[in-house]
Amino acid sequence: MKNNNTRLRVCFVIEGSYPYITGGVSSWVHDLIQGLGEIDFVLWTISPDSKTPLRYTLPENVVEHRNIVLTQPTQTRRKKKEPRIPRVKKSMLIREIIRAHGKMAKGEPQPLKSLIEAIPEGSNQLSNAIRYPQIWNFITHHNQKNNPIYPFSDYFWAWKSAHELIYTAFTSPAPEADVYHAVSTGFAGLAALCAKYRKGKPFILTEHGLYHKEREMEIRKSEFVRGYQRDMWIKTYNRMSKLCYTEADRITALFAENRMHQLEMGANPENTYVIPNGIPLDRFAVQRKPREGFHVGLVGRVVPIKDIKTFINAAKIILDTYSDATVHCIGPTDEDPGYYEDCQLLVESLGITDRFLFTGRQNVLEYYAFLDVLMLTSIREAQPLVILEAWCANVPAVATNVGNIGEMLDYNPHYLSPPKNPQKLAENVFYIREHAQEVAQTMEKNRKLLETVYSRDVLINRYRELYKDTLWQE
Repeated sequence: MKNNNTRLRVCFVIEGSYPYITGGVSSWVHDLIQGLGEIDFVLWTISPDSKTPLRYTLPENVVEHRNIVLTQPTQTRRKKKEPRIPRVKKSMLIREIIRAHGKMAKGEPQPLKSLIEAIPEGSNQLSNAIRYPQIWNFITHHNQKNNPIYPFSDYFWAWKSAHELIYTAFTSPAPEADVYHAVSTGFAGLAALCAKYRKGKPFILTEHGLYHKEREMEIRKSEFVRGYQRDMWIKTYNRMSKLCYTEADRITALFAENRMHQLEMGANPENTYVIPNGIPLDRFAVQRKPREGFHVGLVGRVVPIKDIKTFINAAKIILDTYSDATVHCIGPTDEDPGYYEDCQLLVESLGITDRFLFTGRQNVLEYYAFLDVLMLTSIREAQPLVILEAWCANVPAVATNVGNIGEMLDYNPHYLSPPKNPQKLAENVFYIREHAQEVAQTMEKNRKLLETVYSRDVLINRYRELYKDTLWQE
């Protein structure tokens, strides 16, 4: 157990999110750090670019921030200050690489400890290892087995690209901490797992969505990844998740369905917990300031996963039905400029530019104060904070039935819609406007849920206890 005379030091391992990108996961991390002021936090982030600006002012109890740039080219030559790796270590590395791949190909459990011990921290030797005959023969053999109809160069560069990203996560020096807490599987989970083995400290995994499922969806939509490369990337992300599930000391999910997926992929039932999202109720309990007319809003980033195009099509139906309606798309527009441009063109083609507003990044509290309905059109979500925020501001929500949204909205067909169904979403908005008494009763029930289940204070206490219990088990 941690010495009572020193502060607990928790290392958050985060990929592609806080503190570089706003959103539900980032808000969750920021709130948890602020709420646990008695704990020192280290941020160990993974990003594609070392020059990405911070979107958050880091709380005072963030005592260190270290970043891994996944896309940084692997060095093929030893630096002057880099220690030379003994020949026995190189042989061990080659043997462990081949052994690990063999086990994974057979679907066998593959503990990473022996492989990680063969890879010196801070020195990525993958490019050098590829030059050895054993590894080269291994690659050519698997090309013939898995990819015979495509050029060898395609296979080789795909294999090398995937493994360089993995080995960057493997070899990055970990900050010192008492607990390593990854906020996803993937590369963040691998980095936390390596820190567990090298530092002898526990590894906690929290998932908001299912990382491997989200990556698979992106890959299958890509026009540039196909054939064996597509299958290889999907398998790679699935294997990374399985490793994290089987090796983590504690695993949390936002809701029961995701916990079941974790168990199916190897998580120990005794180490898995459901801890729902929570928000600071006092922050979002805004004073209502209704505006003239009827206002529908979406709070979220203008990116494909939020399916803003379905929101726009639903807006067209709403605006054609109610002459006093205005629709607001509230959130950053700079994360996917091409998609934002497509959305702007769609708004123009539907002839609704006068009553459909892209607000950009805003103080959402000002909008919660007057919105009549919140709409969420995502094609993938976990347990979205924006629905909780809207409830706290007494704004009813309609949403697509993805992730845990169905349970949050009590599987009520008047509030739920299948994904990519603008007509049903618009009809749900009509219901809310035309059934004020029933909606008020629902909102009263939602308020009780906020206080007992979805409060940030409840969330913070659950993680305070989780950290304590995990350290007691060391």
